[in-house]
Amino acid sequence: MAQQRWRARRGAMVAGAFVAVGALMLTACSPSGGDTTEEAGDFDFTGKEVGAMEDYGVGDTFVASEPVEFGLFYRDHPNYPLNENWLILEELQANQNVAFDFVSTPLAEWDQRKSLVIGAGDAPDIISVTYPGQEVSFVAGGAILPASDFVQYMPHYMDKVERWGLEEDLDQLRQEDGKYYLFPGFREEPRAEYSFAVRTDIWDELGLSLEPETFDELREQLRTVKEAYPDAYPMTDRWSANGPLEGTLAFVSPNFGTQAGWGFGQGLSWNGDEFEYTGASDEYRDLVAFYASLVEEGLLDPESITQDDDQAIQKFASGRALSIGTNDQEIVRYRTTVEELGTDAEMSMIRVPAGPAGDYFQSGQRLVSGFMLSSSAAESEDFLALLQFLDWLYYSDEGLEFAKWGVEGTTYTVDADGTRVLNEDITAMGLNPGAPENLQADYGFSNGVWTLAHGSTLDLDRSMLRDETLTFLDQMSTKAIRDLPPPAPLNEIEREQVSLYQSALRDHVYQNTAAFILGQRSMDEWDDYVAELEGMNMTAYLDFVNAARERYAQNNG
Repeated sequence: MAQQRWRARRGAMVAGAFVAVGALMLTACSPSGGDTTEEAGDFDFTGKEVGAMEDYGVGDTFVASEPVEFGLFYRDHPNYPLNENWLILEELQANQNVAFDFVSTPLAEWDQRKSLVIGAGDAPDIISVTYPGQEVSFVAGGAILPASDFVQYMPHYMDKVERWGLEEDLDQLRQEDGKYYLFPGFREEPRAEYSFAVRTDIWDELGLSLEPETFDELREQLRTVKEAYPDAYPMTDRWSANGPLEGTLAFVSPNFGTQAGWGFGQGLSWNGDEFEYTGASDEYRDLVAFYASLVEEGLLDPESITQDDDQAIQKFASGRALSIGTNDQEIVRYRTTVEELGTDAEMSMIRVPAGPAGDYFQSGQRLVSGFMLSSSAAESEDFLALLQFLDWLYYSDEGLEFAKWGVEGTTYTVDADGTRVLNEDITAMGLNPGAPENLQADYGFSNGVWTLAHGSTLDLDRSMLRDETLTFLDQMSTKAIRDLPPPAPLNEIEREQVSLYQSALRDHVYQNTAAFILGQRSMDEWDDYVAELEGMNMTAYLDFVNAARERYAQNNG
Protein backbone atom coordinates (compact mmCIF):
# COMPACT_ATOMS: atom_id res chain seq x y z
CA MET A 1 0.00 0.00 0.00
CA ALA A 2 1.16 3.54 -0.75
CA GLN A 3 0.42 4.70 2.80
CA GLN A 4 2.50 1.91 4.28
CA ARG A 5 5.23 2.66 1.76
CA TRP A 6 5.52 6.37 2.60
CA ARG A 7 5.27 5.76 6.33
CA ALA A 8 7.97 3.13 6.21
CA ARG A 9 10.07 5.36 4.00
CA ARG A 10 9.62 8.27 6.41
CA GLY A 11 10.39 6.17 9.46
CA ALA A 12 13.70 5.08 7.98
CA MET A 13 14.67 8.15 5.99
CA VAL A 14 13.10 11.25 7.55
CA ALA A 15 16.43 12.92 8.23
CA GLY A 16 17.76 12.05 4.80
CA ALA A 17 14.62 13.33 3.12
CA PHE A 18 14.88 16.70 4.77
CA VAL A 19 18.60 16.94 4.02
CA ALA A 20 17.93 16.07 0.38
CA VAL A 21 15.18 18.63 0.08
CA GLY A 22 17.32 21.25 1.81
CA ALA A 23 20.17 20.57 -0.59
CA LEU A 24 17.77 20.82 -3.51
CA MET A 25 16.52 24.19 -2.25
CA LEU A 26 20.06 25.51 -1.88
CA THR A 27 21.15 24.46 -5.35
CA ALA A 28 17.95 25.84 -6.85
CA CYS A 29 18.41 29.37 -5.51
CA SER A 30 20.25 32.04 -7.36
CA PRO A 31 23.10 33.81 -5.54
CA SER A 32 20.75 36.63 -4.65
CA GLY A 33 18.27 34.27 -3.06
CA GLY A 34 15.83 34.55 -5.96
CA ASP A 35 14.63 31.63 -8.02
CA THR A 36 12.96 31.06 -11.34
CA THR A 37 12.03 27.85 -13.10
CA GLU A 38 15.03 28.26 -15.38
CA GLU A 39 17.36 28.68 -12.38
CA ALA A 40 16.00 25.63 -10.60
CA GLY A 41 18.14 23.21 -12.60
CA ASP A 42 17.36 19.56 -13.22
CA PHE A 43 16.18 17.17 -10.55
CA ASP A 44 17.81 13.75 -10.56
CA PHE A 45 15.03 11.22 -11.14
CA THR A 46 17.34 8.23 -11.08
CA GLY A 47 15.51 5.45 -9.26
CA LYS A 48 12.32 7.55 -9.18
CA GLU A 49 10.85 6.85 -12.61
CA VAL A 50 8.66 3.81 -11.88
CA GLY A 51 5.40 4.15 -13.80
CA ALA A 52 6.49 7.33 -15.61
CA MET A 53 5.83 7.81 -19.32
CA GLU A 54 8.94 8.03 -21.44
CA ASP A 55 7.42 10.62 -23.76
CA TYR A 56 4.92 12.95 -22.13
CA GLY A 57 4.01 16.44 -23.31
CA VAL A 58 1.19 18.88 -23.93
CA GLY A 59 -1.83 17.08 -25.34
CA ASP A 60 -0.77 13.64 -24.10
CA THR A 61 -2.98 11.48 -21.90
CA PHE A 62 -1.14 10.20 -18.87
CA VAL A 63 -1.12 6.40 -18.56
CA ALA A 64 1.32 4.96 -16.03
CA SER A 65 3.66 2.41 -17.59
CA GLU A 66 2.87 0.10 -14.66
CA PRO A 67 0.36 0.33 -11.79
CA VAL A 68 1.14 3.04 -9.24
CA GLU A 69 -0.51 4.03 -5.98
CA PHE A 70 -0.18 7.49 -4.46
CA GLY A 71 -0.88 8.56 -0.90
CA LEU A 72 -3.64 11.19 -0.83
CA PHE A 73 -4.59 13.38 2.11
CA TYR A 74 -8.28 13.71 1.30
CA ARG A 75 -10.77 16.36 2.42
CA ASP A 76 -14.04 14.51 3.02
CA HIS A 77 -16.97 16.78 2.17
CA PRO A 78 -20.30 16.00 3.91
CA ASN A 79 -22.22 16.61 0.68
CA TYR A 80 -20.30 13.82 -1.04
CA PRO A 81 -18.70 11.47 1.53
CA LEU A 82 -15.74 9.47 0.26
CA ASN A 83 -16.74 6.25 -1.50
CA GLU A 84 -13.85 4.14 -2.74
CA ASN A 85 -16.18 2.53 -5.29
CA TRP A 86 -16.81 5.82 -7.08
CA LEU A 87 -16.66 5.77 -10.87
CA ILE A 88 -13.91 8.40 -10.90
CA LEU A 89 -11.62 6.05 -8.97
CA GLU A 90 -12.51 3.08 -11.14
CA GLU A 91 -11.77 5.07 -14.28
CA LEU A 92 -8.44 6.40 -13.02
CA GLN A 93 -7.34 2.89 -12.11
CA ALA A 94 -8.53 1.39 -15.40
CA ASN A 95 -7.31 4.14 -17.74
CA GLN A 96 -4.43 5.87 -15.95
CA ASN A 97 -3.15 2.87 -13.96
CA VAL A 98 -3.41 5.02 -10.83
CA ALA A 99 -4.88 4.16 -7.44
CA PHE A 100 -4.90 6.07 -4.16
CA ASP A 101 -4.24 5.18 -0.56
CA PHE A 102 -6.46 7.58 1.34
CA VAL A 103 -5.92 9.40 4.58
CA SER A 104 -9.32 11.04 4.98
CA THR A 105 -10.37 13.89 7.26
CA PRO A 106 -13.84 15.48 7.57
CA LEU A 107 -14.31 18.98 6.20
CA ALA A 108 -15.05 20.41 9.66
CA GLU A 109 -11.62 19.30 10.90
CA TRP A 110 -9.72 19.76 7.66
CA ASP A 111 -7.48 22.76 8.30
CA GLN A 112 -6.66 21.80 11.87
CA ARG A 113 -5.94 18.17 11.01
CA LYS A 114 -3.87 19.17 7.99
CA SER A 115 -1.63 21.31 10.17
CA LEU A 116 -1.16 18.50 12.66
CA VAL A 117 -0.38 15.84 10.06
CA ILE A 118 2.08 18.01 8.13
CA GLY A 119 3.69 19.30 11.31
CA ALA A 120 4.24 15.73 12.51
CA GLY A 121 5.85 14.77 9.20
CA ASP A 122 3.13 12.20 8.48
CA ALA A 123 1.55 13.71 5.36
CA PRO A 124 0.90 11.45 2.35
CA ASP A 125 2.33 12.34 -1.06
CA ILE A 126 -0.54 14.64 -2.14
CA ILE A 127 -2.03 17.17 0.28
CA SER A 128 -5.27 18.33 -1.32
CA VAL A 129 -7.49 21.44 -1.09
CA THR A 130 -5.07 24.14 0.00
CA TYR A 131 -5.83 27.80 -0.72
CA PRO A 132 -3.14 30.33 -1.64
CA GLY A 133 -1.50 31.54 1.56
CA GLN A 134 -2.31 28.44 3.60
CA GLU A 135 0.95 26.81 2.55
CA VAL A 136 3.16 29.52 4.07
CA SER A 137 3.18 28.12 7.60
CA PHE A 138 4.61 24.81 6.35
CA VAL A 139 7.54 26.23 4.37
CA ALA A 140 10.11 26.71 7.11
CA GLY A 141 9.87 23.16 8.47
CA GLY A 142 10.76 21.58 5.13
CA ALA A 143 7.69 19.33 5.21
CA ILE A 144 6.44 20.36 1.75
CA LEU A 145 8.23 20.55 -1.58
CA PRO A 146 8.86 23.83 -3.40
CA ALA A 147 6.39 23.55 -6.28
CA SER A 148 8.37 25.98 -8.42
CA ASP A 149 11.28 23.51 -8.54
CA PHE A 150 9.13 20.84 -10.19
CA VAL A 151 6.57 22.55 -12.44
CA GLN A 152 9.13 22.39 -15.27
CA TYR A 153 8.33 18.66 -15.42
CA MET A 154 4.61 19.39 -15.82
CA PRO A 155 4.07 20.46 -19.44
CA HIS A 156 0.36 21.25 -19.22
CA TYR A 157 1.00 23.42 -16.19
CA MET A 158 3.76 25.34 -17.95
CA ASP A 159 1.68 25.70 -21.11
CA LYS A 160 -1.19 27.38 -19.25
CA VAL A 161 1.16 29.66 -17.32
CA GLU A 162 2.71 30.88 -20.57
CA ARG A 163 -0.46 31.15 -22.67
CA TRP A 164 -2.54 32.80 -19.94
CA GLY A 165 0.20 35.07 -18.62
CA LEU A 166 0.04 33.79 -15.05
CA GLU A 167 3.61 34.65 -14.06
CA GLU A 168 2.64 37.78 -12.12
CA ASP A 169 -0.10 35.88 -10.31
CA LEU A 170 2.38 33.15 -9.35
CA ASP A 171 4.79 35.77 -8.05
CA GLN A 172 2.24 36.44 -5.31
CA LEU A 173 2.98 32.96 -3.96
CA ARG A 174 6.76 33.32 -3.81
CA GLN A 175 8.49 33.18 -0.46
CA GLU A 176 11.69 34.90 0.65
CA ASP A 177 13.79 32.25 -1.14
CA GLY A 178 12.07 33.15 -4.43
CA LYS A 179 10.20 29.84 -4.56
CA TYR A 180 6.52 29.02 -4.24
CA TYR A 181 5.24 25.94 -2.45
CA LEU A 182 1.69 25.52 -3.70
CA PHE A 183 0.51 23.98 -6.97
CA PRO A 184 -2.48 26.29 -7.46
CA GLY A 185 -5.56 25.77 -9.55
CA PHE A 186 -5.81 28.08 -12.56
CA ARG A 187 -8.61 30.06 -14.10
CA GLU A 188 -8.24 31.43 -17.60
CA GLU A 189 -10.28 34.43 -16.49
CA PRO A 190 -11.64 35.46 -13.07
CA ARG A 191 -15.21 34.39 -12.44
CA ALA A 192 -17.56 36.61 -10.49
CA GLU A 193 -19.63 34.51 -8.11
CA TYR A 194 -21.10 36.88 -5.53
CA SER A 195 -23.58 39.72 -5.68
CA PHE A 196 -26.95 40.75 -4.27
CA ALA A 197 -30.16 38.81 -4.83
CA VAL A 198 -33.13 41.14 -5.10
CA ARG A 199 -36.87 40.52 -5.29
CA THR A 200 -37.26 40.91 -9.04
CA ASP A 201 -41.05 41.18 -8.79
CA ILE A 202 -40.75 44.18 -6.45
CA TRP A 203 -37.91 45.81 -8.38
CA ASP A 204 -40.00 45.52 -11.56
CA GLU A 205 -43.11 46.81 -9.80
CA LEU A 206 -41.19 49.91 -8.67
CA GLY A 207 -39.46 50.42 -12.02
CA LEU A 208 -35.97 49.80 -10.60
CA SER A 209 -33.04 48.68 -12.73
CA LEU A 210 -31.38 45.32 -12.12
CA GLU A 211 -28.10 46.97 -13.13
CA PRO A 212 -27.70 49.99 -10.82
CA GLU A 213 -24.64 51.86 -12.04
CA THR A 214 -23.28 52.95 -8.66
CA PHE A 215 -23.69 52.12 -4.99
CA ASP A 216 -25.27 55.53 -4.56
CA GLU A 217 -27.93 54.46 -7.06
CA LEU A 218 -28.37 51.17 -5.19
CA ARG A 219 -28.94 53.12 -1.98
CA GLU A 220 -31.58 55.21 -3.75
CA GLN A 221 -33.26 51.99 -4.89
CA LEU A 222 -33.35 50.72 -1.31
CA ARG A 223 -34.92 54.01 -0.22
CA THR A 224 -37.62 53.56 -2.86
CA VAL A 225 -38.26 50.00 -1.66
CA LYS A 226 -38.43 51.18 1.96
CA GLU A 227 -41.02 53.80 1.11
CA ALA A 228 -43.17 51.25 -0.75
CA TYR A 229 -42.72 48.46 1.82
CA PRO A 230 -42.17 50.16 5.20
CA ASP A 231 -42.71 46.97 7.21
CA ALA A 232 -39.84 45.11 5.51
CA TYR A 233 -36.13 45.72 5.43
CA PRO A 234 -34.98 46.58 1.89
CA MET A 235 -31.86 44.50 2.61
CA THR A 236 -30.73 41.89 5.09
CA ASP A 237 -27.43 40.06 4.92
CA ARG A 238 -25.38 37.10 6.06
CA TRP A 239 -21.82 35.65 6.22
CA SER A 240 -21.04 37.27 9.58
CA ALA A 241 -19.92 34.17 11.50
CA ASN A 242 -16.29 35.28 11.86
CA GLY A 243 -16.58 38.98 11.12
CA PRO A 244 -19.18 41.49 9.94
CA LEU A 245 -20.63 40.82 6.48
CA GLU A 246 -17.47 39.00 5.37
CA GLY A 247 -18.88 37.63 2.14
CA THR A 248 -20.60 40.81 1.01
CA LEU A 249 -17.80 43.21 1.94
CA ALA A 250 -15.41 41.00 -0.04
CA PHE A 251 -17.22 41.59 -3.35
CA VAL A 252 -18.24 45.17 -2.61
CA SER A 253 -14.88 46.49 -1.40
CA PRO A 254 -12.92 46.55 -4.71
CA ASN A 255 -15.33 49.21 -5.93
CA PHE A 256 -14.33 51.32 -2.93
CA GLY A 257 -10.63 50.77 -3.68
CA THR A 258 -9.99 48.42 -0.78
CA GLN A 259 -10.30 44.85 0.53
CA ALA A 260 -12.61 43.69 3.29
CA GLY A 261 -14.34 40.65 4.72
CA TRP A 262 -13.08 37.43 3.19
CA GLY A 263 -10.75 39.54 1.06
CA PHE A 264 -9.15 41.35 4.01
CA GLY A 265 -6.28 38.86 4.03
CA GLN A 266 -3.25 40.14 5.92
CA GLY A 267 -4.72 43.64 6.08
CA LEU A 268 -2.34 45.13 3.53
CA SER A 269 -3.10 47.50 0.65
CA TRP A 270 -0.62 48.71 -1.97
CA ASN A 271 -0.95 52.43 -2.67
CA GLY A 272 1.54 52.53 -5.53
CA ASP A 273 4.52 53.47 -3.37
CA GLU A 274 4.26 51.36 -0.25
CA PHE A 275 1.97 49.06 1.69
CA GLU A 276 -0.48 50.66 4.09
CA TYR A 277 -2.80 49.06 6.59
CA THR A 278 -6.16 48.38 4.97
CA GLY A 279 -8.30 48.86 8.04
CA ALA A 280 -6.88 52.36 8.59
CA SER A 281 -7.17 53.58 5.01
CA ASP A 282 -9.49 56.29 3.70
CA GLU A 283 -10.95 53.77 1.24
CA TYR A 284 -11.88 51.36 4.02
CA ARG A 285 -13.44 54.27 5.91
CA ASP A 286 -15.60 55.11 2.86
CA LEU A 287 -16.79 51.49 2.64
CA VAL A 288 -17.70 51.38 6.33
CA ALA A 289 -19.41 54.77 6.14
CA PHE A 290 -21.58 53.59 3.25
CA TYR A 291 -22.82 50.60 5.21
CA ALA A 292 -23.29 52.72 8.33
CA SER A 293 -25.56 55.00 6.29
CA LEU A 294 -27.69 52.02 5.23
CA VAL A 295 -28.26 50.97 8.84
CA GLU A 296 -28.89 54.56 9.98
CA GLU A 297 -31.63 55.00 7.35
CA GLY A 298 -33.26 51.65 8.13
CA LEU A 299 -32.28 50.26 4.73
CA LEU A 300 -30.11 47.43 6.06
CA ASP A 301 -31.29 45.06 8.78
CA PRO A 302 -28.91 45.68 11.73
CA GLU A 303 -29.16 42.01 12.70
CA SER A 304 -27.16 41.28 9.52
CA ILE A 305 -24.03 41.78 11.63
CA THR A 306 -24.94 39.10 14.18
CA GLN A 307 -27.49 36.70 12.71
CA ASP A 308 -26.58 33.31 11.30
CA ASP A 309 -27.08 32.48 7.65
CA ASP A 310 -30.29 30.48 8.15
CA GLN A 311 -31.95 33.42 9.91
CA ALA A 312 -31.01 35.75 7.07
CA ILE A 313 -32.31 33.35 4.44
CA GLN A 314 -35.60 32.90 6.29
CA LYS A 315 -36.09 36.67 6.41
CA PHE A 316 -35.48 37.03 2.69
CA ALA A 317 -37.52 34.02 1.66
CA SER A 318 -40.48 35.05 3.84
CA GLY A 319 -40.56 38.64 2.54
CA ARG A 320 -39.41 40.30 5.78
CA ALA A 321 -36.36 41.47 3.78
CA LEU A 322 -36.24 42.14 0.05
CA SER A 323 -32.58 41.71 -0.90
CA ILE A 324 -29.59 39.75 0.41
CA GLY A 325 -26.05 38.74 -0.50
CA THR A 326 -25.82 35.63 -2.65
CA ASN A 327 -23.83 33.61 -5.15
CA ASP A 328 -24.89 31.52 -8.12
CA GLN A 329 -25.52 28.45 -5.94
CA GLU A 330 -27.08 30.10 -2.90
CA ILE A 331 -29.81 31.73 -4.96
CA VAL A 332 -31.01 28.21 -5.79
CA ARG A 333 -31.22 27.54 -2.05
CA TYR A 334 -33.21 30.74 -1.56
CA ARG A 335 -35.73 29.63 -4.16
CA THR A 336 -36.09 26.27 -2.47
CA THR A 337 -36.79 28.00 0.84
CA VAL A 338 -39.37 30.25 -0.86
CA GLU A 339 -41.15 27.16 -2.18
CA GLU A 340 -41.10 25.53 1.26
CA LEU A 341 -42.60 28.66 2.84
CA GLY A 342 -45.14 29.14 0.07
CA THR A 343 -44.03 32.71 -0.55
CA ASP A 344 -45.00 34.32 -3.84
CA ALA A 345 -41.60 35.73 -4.80
CA GLU A 346 -39.27 36.06 -7.77
CA MET A 347 -35.57 36.88 -7.46
CA SER A 348 -32.41 37.39 -9.46
CA MET A 349 -28.80 38.47 -9.05
CA ILE A 350 -27.96 42.06 -9.93
CA ARG A 351 -24.71 43.36 -11.35
CA VAL A 352 -22.41 44.61 -8.58
CA PRO A 353 -22.41 48.42 -8.98
CA ALA A 354 -19.39 50.67 -9.36
CA GLY A 355 -18.18 52.59 -6.33
CA PRO A 356 -16.24 55.76 -5.57
CA ALA A 357 -12.99 54.09 -6.68
CA GLY A 358 -14.41 52.82 -9.97
CA ASP A 359 -15.94 49.67 -11.42
CA TYR A 360 -13.69 46.89 -10.17
CA PHE A 361 -13.33 43.20 -9.64
CA GLN A 362 -10.86 42.02 -7.00
CA SER A 363 -7.35 41.11 -8.19
CA GLY A 364 -5.76 37.72 -7.68
CA GLN A 365 -8.81 35.64 -8.62
CA ARG A 366 -7.11 33.47 -11.23
CA LEU A 367 -5.27 31.33 -8.69
CA VAL A 368 -7.61 29.12 -6.69
CA SER A 369 -7.30 26.23 -4.30
CA GLY A 370 -4.61 23.74 -5.19
CA PHE A 371 -2.45 21.09 -3.57
CA MET A 372 0.91 20.65 -1.88
CA LEU A 373 3.35 17.75 -2.12
CA SER A 374 4.91 16.19 0.94
CA SER A 375 8.70 16.43 0.98
CA SER A 376 8.84 12.64 1.25
CA ALA A 377 7.21 12.35 -2.20
CA ALA A 378 10.54 13.35 -3.78
CA GLU A 379 12.06 10.14 -2.37
CA SER A 380 9.45 7.91 -3.96
CA GLU A 381 10.35 5.49 -6.74
CA ASP A 382 7.32 6.78 -8.71
CA PHE A 383 7.92 10.51 -8.15
CA LEU A 384 8.13 11.39 -11.85
CA ALA A 385 4.92 9.45 -12.54
CA LEU A 386 3.28 11.39 -9.72
CA LEU A 387 4.22 14.73 -11.31
CA GLN A 388 3.03 13.59 -14.73
CA PHE A 389 -0.28 12.30 -13.37
CA LEU A 390 -0.98 15.47 -11.38
CA ASP A 391 -0.12 17.55 -14.42
CA TRP A 392 -2.61 15.62 -16.55
CA LEU A 393 -5.46 15.54 -14.01
CA TYR A 394 -5.26 19.11 -12.73
CA TYR A 395 -3.87 21.07 -15.67
CA SER A 396 -4.68 19.34 -18.98
CA ASP A 397 -7.99 20.18 -20.63
CA GLU A 398 -8.73 16.46 -20.91
CA GLY A 399 -8.08 15.74 -17.25
CA LEU A 400 -10.04 18.76 -16.09
CA GLU A 401 -13.05 17.83 -18.19
CA PHE A 402 -12.95 14.26 -16.89
CA ALA A 403 -12.70 15.39 -13.25
CA LYS A 404 -15.62 17.76 -13.68
CA TRP A 405 -18.06 16.02 -16.03
CA GLY A 406 -17.14 12.36 -15.72
CA VAL A 407 -17.32 9.85 -18.55
CA GLU A 408 -18.90 10.74 -21.87
CA GLY A 409 -21.78 8.39 -22.56
CA THR A 410 -22.10 7.45 -18.88
CA THR A 411 -22.58 10.71 -16.98
CA TYR A 412 -22.95 13.15 -19.87
CA THR A 413 -23.26 13.47 -23.64
CA VAL A 414 -22.02 16.07 -26.13
CA ASP A 415 -24.41 17.75 -28.58
CA ALA A 416 -23.55 18.36 -32.21
CA ASP A 417 -22.56 21.94 -31.33
CA GLY A 418 -20.15 20.69 -28.66
CA THR A 419 -22.38 21.48 -25.68
CA ARG A 420 -22.01 19.04 -22.79
CA VAL A 421 -25.34 17.76 -21.46
CA LEU A 422 -25.59 16.07 -18.07
CA ASN A 423 -27.63 12.87 -18.10
CA GLU A 424 -31.22 13.50 -17.07
CA ASP A 425 -31.05 11.12 -14.11
CA ILE A 426 -28.04 12.94 -12.61
CA THR A 427 -28.02 16.30 -10.84
CA ALA A 428 -25.06 18.63 -10.26
CA MET A 429 -24.57 22.33 -9.44
CA GLY A 430 -28.30 23.04 -9.76
CA LEU A 431 -28.63 21.18 -13.07
CA ASN A 432 -31.46 18.61 -13.30
CA PRO A 433 -32.85 19.39 -9.83
CA GLY A 434 -34.65 16.43 -8.35
CA ALA A 435 -32.78 13.82 -10.39
CA PRO A 436 -32.26 10.57 -8.44
CA GLU A 437 -28.47 10.52 -8.68
CA ASN A 438 -25.83 13.12 -7.85
CA LEU A 439 -22.66 13.57 -9.90
CA GLN A 440 -20.63 14.34 -6.77
CA ALA A 441 -22.11 12.02 -4.18
CA ASP A 442 -22.75 9.00 -6.41
CA TYR A 443 -19.90 9.24 -8.92
CA GLY A 444 -17.18 11.34 -7.27
CA PHE A 445 -16.85 13.93 -10.04
CA SER A 446 -16.94 17.74 -9.60
CA ASN A 447 -15.11 17.12 -6.33
CA GLY A 448 -12.87 19.92 -5.04
CA VAL A 449 -10.14 17.38 -4.28
CA TRP A 450 -9.71 16.53 -7.97
CA THR A 451 -10.93 19.59 -9.84
CA LEU A 452 -9.15 22.71 -8.68
CA ALA A 453 -11.06 25.43 -10.49
CA HIS A 454 -14.11 23.57 -11.78
CA GLY A 455 -12.72 23.88 -15.25
CA SER A 456 -9.72 26.18 -15.61
CA THR A 457 -10.52 27.08 -19.22
CA LEU A 458 -13.26 29.65 -19.69
CA ASP A 459 -15.36 27.12 -21.62
CA LEU A 460 -15.13 24.38 -19.01
CA ASP A 461 -15.46 26.78 -16.08
CA ARG A 462 -18.80 27.97 -17.44
CA SER A 463 -20.00 24.62 -18.77
CA MET A 464 -22.23 23.70 -15.80
CA LEU A 465 -23.57 27.16 -15.11
CA ARG A 466 -27.23 28.01 -15.49
CA ASP A 467 -28.38 30.58 -18.03
CA GLU A 468 -29.03 33.20 -15.34
CA THR A 469 -25.47 32.78 -14.06
CA LEU A 470 -24.04 33.16 -17.56
CA THR A 471 -26.06 36.37 -17.97
CA PHE A 472 -24.68 37.63 -14.66
CA LEU A 473 -21.12 36.80 -15.75
CA ASP A 474 -21.61 38.69 -19.00
CA GLN A 475 -22.80 41.72 -17.03
CA MET A 476 -19.81 41.52 -14.68
CA SER A 477 -17.28 40.95 -17.46
CA THR A 478 -17.01 44.70 -18.12
CA LYS A 479 -15.49 45.33 -14.70
CA ALA A 480 -11.78 46.09 -14.55
CA ILE A 481 -9.47 43.92 -12.45
CA ARG A 482 -7.51 45.67 -9.74
CA ASP A 483 -3.73 45.51 -10.12
CA LEU A 484 -1.79 42.95 -8.13
CA PRO A 485 0.51 44.27 -5.40
CA PRO A 486 4.25 43.52 -5.53
CA PRO A 487 5.48 40.48 -3.57
CA ALA A 488 6.62 41.12 -0.01
CA PRO A 489 7.45 37.70 1.49
CA LEU A 490 8.57 37.65 5.10
CA ASN A 491 11.19 35.34 6.54
CA GLU A 492 10.34 32.90 9.32
CA ILE A 493 11.41 35.19 12.17
CA GLU A 494 9.45 38.11 10.70
CA ARG A 495 6.35 35.95 10.20
CA GLU A 496 6.41 34.88 13.84
CA GLN A 497 6.64 38.49 14.95
CA VAL A 498 3.99 39.98 12.64
CA SER A 499 1.56 37.13 13.30
CA LEU A 500 1.18 38.57 16.79
CA TYR A 501 0.44 41.98 15.30
CA GLN A 502 -1.89 40.70 12.58
CA SER A 503 -4.29 38.89 14.85
CA ALA A 504 -4.75 41.78 17.28
CA LEU A 505 -5.07 44.36 14.50
CA ARG A 506 -7.58 42.29 12.54
CA ASP A 507 -9.71 41.66 15.61
CA HIS A 508 -9.78 45.39 16.35
CA VAL A 509 -10.71 46.19 12.74
CA TYR A 510 -13.54 43.65 12.70
CA GLN A 511 -14.93 44.77 16.09
CA ASN A 512 -14.92 48.41 15.10
CA THR A 513 -16.20 47.77 11.58
CA ALA A 514 -19.27 46.24 13.22
CA ALA A 515 -19.52 49.08 15.75
CA PHE A 516 -19.28 51.80 13.08
CA ILE A 517 -21.82 50.11 10.80
CA LEU A 518 -24.31 49.61 13.64
CA GLY A 519 -23.90 53.20 14.86
CA GLN A 520 -22.50 52.04 18.17
CA ARG A 521 -19.49 54.18 17.34
CA SER A 522 -19.75 57.42 15.41
CA MET A 523 -17.85 57.81 12.15
CA ASP A 524 -16.59 61.08 13.70
CA GLU A 525 -14.34 58.87 15.84
CA TRP A 526 -12.49 57.40 12.85
CA ASP A 527 -9.24 59.23 13.64
CA ASP A 528 -9.37 57.92 17.20
CA TYR A 529 -9.85 54.42 15.87
CA VAL A 530 -6.80 54.79 13.58
CA ALA A 531 -4.77 56.01 16.55
CA GLU A 532 -5.82 52.87 18.40
CA LEU A 533 -4.48 50.74 15.53
CA GLU A 534 -1.21 52.66 15.67
CA GLY A 535 -1.01 51.80 19.34
CA MET A 536 -1.36 48.12 18.43
CA ASN A 537 1.91 48.00 16.44
CA MET A 538 0.38 48.87 13.07
CA THR A 539 3.41 50.96 12.11
CA ALA A 540 5.86 48.24 13.17
CA TYR A 541 3.90 45.71 11.07
CA LEU A 542 4.05 47.94 8.02
CA ASP A 543 7.76 48.52 8.53
CA PHE A 544 8.37 44.76 8.39
CA VAL A 545 6.27 44.36 5.25
CA ASN A 546 7.71 47.32 3.34
CA ALA A 547 11.24 46.25 4.21
CA ALA A 548 10.42 42.75 2.92
CA ARG A 549 9.10 44.22 -0.33
CA GLU A 550 12.29 46.21 -0.86
CA ARG A 551 14.44 43.18 -0.02
CA TYR A 552 12.54 40.93 -2.43
CA ALA A 553 12.77 43.51 -5.21
CA GLN A 554 16.52 43.84 -4.74
CA ASN A 555 17.11 40.09 -4.61
CA ASN A 556 14.82 39.19 -7.50
CA GLY A 557 15.03 42.21 -9.76
